[in-house]
Amino acid sequence: MPEIELSAGVIDFTDTGGDGEVVVLVHGLGFDGSVWDEVVRELRADFRVVVPVLPIGSHRRPMRPDADLSAHGVAALLAEFLERLGLRGVTLVQNDAGTVQLLVGVRDERIGRLVLTSCEALENYPPGIQGRTLHAASRIPGGLFLLLQSFRVPFLVRMGSSLGGMAQRPIPYALVRRWYGPLLGRRAIRRDLGKFCRSTRKDTYLIAAEKLAEFDRPALVAWGAQDRMMPPATGRRLAELLPHGRYVEIPGAGTLVQLDNPGALCAELRRFIEETG
Repeated sequence: MPEIELSAGVIDFTDTGGDGEVVVLVHGLGFDGSVWDEVVRELRADFRVVVPVLPIGSHRRPMRPDADLSAHGVAALLAEFLERLGLRGVTLVQNDAGTVQLLVGVRDERIGRLVLTSCEALENYPPGIQGRTLHAASRIPGGLFLLLQSFRVPFLVRMGSSLGGMAQRPIPYALVRRWYGPLLGRRAIRRDLGKFCRSTRKDTYLIAAEKLAEFDRPALVAWGAQDRMMPPATGRRLAELLPHGRYVEIPGAGTLVQLDNPGALCAELRRFIEETG
């Protein structure tokens, strides 16, 4: 896997290469690029697909101890990543975390199109019982370590209050082990995630929404129709705030739309890129 050294540390990424339009896929907390594997397989024949592994829980390389890993810091790191790779006019696709919203009106010059799939937005932060539990645990010494032990037990992972509540289809436990292995095995990775949780304010995305009306490029909001953690009503409100926003629902999908229904998501992405070309 290629790597690149940024101001906060070294991050890994995948890049399919090619001369097609660039699609950058951004994962959420506790996931890495593999959460997008099905989407990458469906798009790579026609697009250059780039997937960075951001330092929010499933990364393998700890960041520098003084790195800013708040939501704003991670958004700035993503902007730095796009700049260092020389990517322009990208179709930037976010899932679960809401960090790319923090680039709008701040460092959005390299974004040609914005796609928000089910993600944190407006006042829905931290989202659902999963988000509230994670953020509460991050504020207790040793809390994250204790909470993460539940991911060693497949039955607990499948519960609606855990990862099971983020998807309509069962998530293969092999993926869970991949995603949570770094958090379970390395204190420095837990430190990085804890910094994100503790330094991101509850009103972060509500304040960010004030700038969405300034985004003058095409935007697509593609929400999981059965999402309980990120309610579809939130997605509809986001689309209304974006001047060139369009709202669609992905059938049979929860928060992890790219796992539940990658075919429908890719079809919407292709249509969106073609119609705004």
